[in-house]
Amino acid sequence: MPVTTRRMQDLSVDDHTLTVPLVWGDDADSRTIDIHAAVVTREGGENLPHLVFLQGGPGHEAPRAFHAPAAPSWLDAALKEHRVVLLDQRGTGLSTPVGDDDLERDDLAERLTHLRADAIVRDAEALRQELGAATWSVLGQSFGGFTTLAYLSTDAASLERVYFTGGLSAVGTHPDEVYALTYDKMRTASEAYYRRFPAHRDAIRRIADLAAAGGLVLPGGEVVSVSRVRSLGHLLGSNDGWQQLWSLLERDPRSNAFRHDFAAAMPYDARNPLYLVLHESSYADGFATRWSAERVEPDDFRDDPTLLTGEHVRREWLDTVPALQPWREVTLALAEHEWPRLYDAAAIEVSGAHGAAAVYVNDVYVPLEFSLETARLMPGVTPWITSEHEHSGLRSGDVLARLIDLARGRRVR
Repeated sequence: MPVTTRRMQDLSVDDHTLTVPLVWGDDADSRTIDIHAAVVTREGGENLPHLVFLQGGPGHEAPRAFHAPAAPSWLDAALKEHRVVLLDQRGTGLSTPVGDDDLERDDLAERLTHLRADAIVRDAEALRQELGAATWSVLGQSFGGFTTLAYLSTDAASLERVYFTGGLSAVGTHPDEVYALTYDKMRTASEAYYRRFPAHRDAIRRIADLAAAGGLVLPGGEVVSVSRVRSLGHLLGSNDGWQQLWSLLERDPRSNAFRHDFAAAMPYDARNPLYLVLHESSYADGFATRWSAERVEPDDFRDDPTLLTGEHVRREWLDTVPALQPWREVTLALAEHEWPRLYDAAAIEVSGAHGAAAVYVNDVYVPLEFSLETARLMPGVTPWITSEHEHSGLRSGDVLARLIDLARGRRVR
């Protein structure tokens, strides 16, 4: 496994590249991909245990190791007690990234079915063994928490402690049930925002009317649809996203500044196409998704453009968003794919998992109700149920430190 080392002040960063099968468990399939991980060690911490970070998404790479303020805010807390493994999940970052060049592949849709959480677990296990770690701990943010549940379903003995931040997914639940509940969460979040800023309901309505008339065109050529306007609601899923939404709605929608800021605020774009292409599959624990969020949209959302949406993907964006148009056929194909089971509830129950989980009361992406059901499968994982943060709480420097204290039975700071 090629390894290169670089120094960044008091940090040592070892870059590892490992070649693994595209399809784990099928010796007849000779296709391979590369997996990249950066192992970050603070001076004096060379013998600390490993903590692997599993990023949110799907389709996003791991953050890079820098010093504050460019570093992820949780990294300092992690490095006090661990060497941190920043794994680029397959298809992202430097792990054989999937991009527009891959659209020429005839087998692209089939290849993408092998980028799920279960395959990421197999990659992580191969990396753990290469690093010579008998066990390690996992920090799973959002989709990374989903992946951690898959890890507990198959390889729990490899995990010393598990930390979840907004990542306790529903187990064995149809995605329709999950998305139906996330609409309820977004209805509540929308109304709460308008109670604080009543004039912005009319602002959203005016922007939606402009979009309906074809009058909102972004710098990249996208003629914005009403559903894209409503997707601004995803900003309400983070601690400070409401500030970005407020700033946008205070602008003149016909100005250059508005159009550029609107484009930057969109949740799905060309930078990481896998985020849209694979998004609903992250909730597909043994089901085909068939545009679940679109199918279960409540009537009041269909009728009222001021009810904002979150991570709810829409089929029409494959036609209206220029950067996503090339991904139309593969995305439609994957929506019909019958995904195998991802989690084993019985295995999770007997996994003996120890750790802690941040469960956000107001999470609009990973609903509290299903998170609590999943938490009950892991009595050794202490839940921290809080309304102090939204789904992005890990970006606050205190969340991981609190979870580590909870998991180790120390007095919470």
